[in-house]
Amino acid sequence: MSDLSLFPVTTRWPPRHPDRIQLYSLPTPNGVKVSILLEETGLPYEAHAVSFDARDQFSPAFLSLNPNNKIPAILDPHGPGGQPLALWESGAILLYLADKAGRLLPADPARRWETTQWLMFQMGGIGPMFGQVGFFHKFAGKDWEDKRPRDRYVAEARRLLGVLEGRMTGRDWIMGDDYTVADIATWPWVNNLIGFYGAGDLVGWADFPQLQRVREAFLARPAVQRGLTIPARPAA
Repeated sequence: MSDLSLFPVTTRWPPRHPDRIQLYSLPTPNGVKVSILLEETGLPYEAHAVSFDARDQFSPAFLSLNPNNKIPAILDPHGPGGQPLALWESGAILLYLADKAGRLLPADPARRWETTQWLMFQMGGIGPMFGQVGFFHKFAGKDWEDKRPRDRYVAEARRLLGVLEGRMTGRDWIMGDDYTVADIATWPWVNNLIGFYGAGDLVGWADFPQLQRVREAFLARPAVQRGLTIPARPAA
C-alpha cells in the first residue's frame, strides 16, 4: 500500500481509509463535480471538508497539495504506475477519474475530444461568469450602486445559457444519449445559478426550456443527489 504519510496534507486531514482516493472539497459547484463523478463511478473515496470559515485553504497542509488554494483537490494512493498522485483543478480531476474508471468519456477519439471541448466551455466560460453573477447578485457586490459590472456578467451568463440551450435542443445530454464529464461539470453551475444564487429572473431562466428540462433530469439522478451534499460542510 502507498504511504500517504509522505504528503503533508494528511497531517491536517488524516485518512481513515488510506487505500481510497482522498477528496478535499466543499459542496460548491466546483467541489460537487468531483463528488458526483465519484458517486456515479463507484470509485472508492474518502471525503474531507476544507473549511473556508477556518481558512483551511490557506493552511500549509492544503497548500502543499494545491498551491492555488482552491478546492477540490484529490490524492489518489493508486495513481499511474501504482504511485500516489496528487491532483487539483476540477476539470483535470474529472478527466483523470473518468479515465481511471473507464466511464463518462467516449471511447471514440473524436467524441472524446468533443466532450473535452464542452468541459473546457464550462471551465473557461460558465464557471467564471456564473460565479461573477453570484458575487454581484447575492454576495458583497450586490451592495454596489453601480450596476454596470453586474449587468455585464448577467449579459454574458445569458449568452452562455443561449449557447447551451442550442446545444441541448434534441439532446438528452450534452453529448446526446451519453451522459459524460461535460454534464457533470456543467449542470452543477447551472443549478447553482438558478438555485443558490437565485438569479433565475435576472438571467431570464424562463427563456431556456431545454435547460430547465435537462437540469431536472440531472437533479433526479441518485448519484447527483448524493454528490451535491459531499462533503458535509463543517459546523459553524
